[in-house]
Amino acid sequence: MVEGSMHSDGEDGSEPMPTGGVISAAPEDTPDNHESEGAENVVSGCGNCCNPAWGPFRFIGLFFMCFLGFGSYFCYDTPGSLQDHIKEDMDVDTVQFASLYSLYSWPNVVLCFIGGFLIDRVFGIRWGTIIFSTIVTGGQVVYALGALFNQFWAMQLGRFIFGIGGESLAVAQNTYAVSWFKGKELNTVFGLQLSMARVGSTVNFWSMVPLYNWVQTFSDGYRALGYSLLFAGITCVFSLICALILGVLDKKRSKALHLSAALSGEKVKFSDVLTFPVSFWLISVICVAYYVAIFPFIGLAKVFFMRKYDLDDNSANSVSGVVYIISAIASPILGNLVDRTGRNVMWVFMAVVVTLGCHVVLTFTFWNPFIPMSVLGLAYSLLASALWPMVSLIIPEHQLGTAYGIMQSVQNLGLAVVSILAGLIVDKSGYMMLEMFYIIWLCIALISTVIVWLSDSARGGYLNMPVSKREKYEEDREQLLSS
Repeated sequence: MVEGSMHSDGEDGSEPMPTGGVISAAPEDTPDNHESEGAENVVSGCGNCCNPAWGPFRFIGLFFMCFLGFGSYFCYDTPGSLQDHIKEDMDVDTVQFASLYSLYSWPNVVLCFIGGFLIDRVFGIRWGTIIFSTIVTGGQVVYALGALFNQFWAMQLGRFIFGIGGESLAVAQNTYAVSWFKGKELNTVFGLQLSMARVGSTVNFWSMVPLYNWVQTFSDGYRALGYSLLFAGITCVFSLICALILGVLDKKRSKALHLSAALSGEKVKFSDVLTFPVSFWLISVICVAYYVAIFPFIGLAKVFFMRKYDLDDNSANSVSGVVYIISAIASPILGNLVDRTGRNVMWVFMAVVVTLGCHVVLTFTFWNPFIPMSVLGLAYSLLASALWPMVSLIIPEHQLGTAYGIMQSVQNLGLAVVSILAGLIVDKSGYMMLEMFYIIWLCIALISTVIVWLSDSARGGYLNMPVSKREKYEEDREQLLSS
């Protein structure tokens, strides 16, 4: 049953209080009351692992859910981990090399929204996930073959195709998480997904150069690069297999738990975007304003640490990467904390304040950079665990794919533009001005968070309720609807 939609009882245009659902299904039609009956509808011969009424079933699904994006995140950073080899083997300059990233980001300014819309309106979550995962795998293959046959334009084409599926797959992953875990361990699940994304990126940086060196034992030049990228593509195939298995599990779950009884029958339309509440757009502002102070910063941080702190190449890399390592460990833990306490807006506020403090320390002090960067990793994990699930509290489930697609699109637009601006600032004014640039963005995120907090408090404080109070609110609403 959908628990995160909104209804308006007035006609004054004010933003309504979350009601917790678009469907007023009778109590006997709820999934929970069909769990025992669902056990009888499961295809025989699968055992408990295919029984949605079996407690661990959801967590079997979670395993495949987390690995949906592993291949995408692993292969996304293959240009960064093999930068010197790509430039040398393919005989390209830095601008051409940078196109391997820009060709991924720029299309997703639009494609994330379209991908989310297609999930909601056309494909459905199962086929949408499989299709986008297939596109990611195909893009990586084209990218690798471009290197294998010494055709850089084909590598660029492959990255473009890869980008078409990559961010849309992330939207599908978020939508799956909400569908399976909304109202239960959703914040923890988002934390686990973030953790797996960071693991994919970290494993890529650890493994691709050794893999390339091993391939050189039987090949060399651009062929060694091509074979290395093909081997990396195995992770995409693995994620595609996870998408197929998860689709089967989701179908069994829907059938056995009679989830069709809880469907509203509504279909998302492009015009629905105009009905999204103001709080959603403020959350999107927080998203872009915060993340532009994280990813572009990490991308340029290595030279910053080398110059300001006189670190060597390896030490600067270690400091830059500590954010991802910390977040990989902390994300599920902090997600569980948010699940147990609620108060999402408060946690987002704290994460933004702490991140702002870390950038101030890096800008105006000479403390050991491992300290602020480690704290930054914790703050980044906390924000992701608390921010993204808030969308499911204010947007109807049949529109969630579109909503998450918009957020991903806005994020990609911000990252694409800010990355360019950051490079220009460094060239013209240096790293001090770049840090001030990031601080300004974090101030925008902080102001937006305060506005969300105040406006939510004025309407009852649903987004910042503790878990117990939010559950009581939902129970009272269900009783009111069923009476």
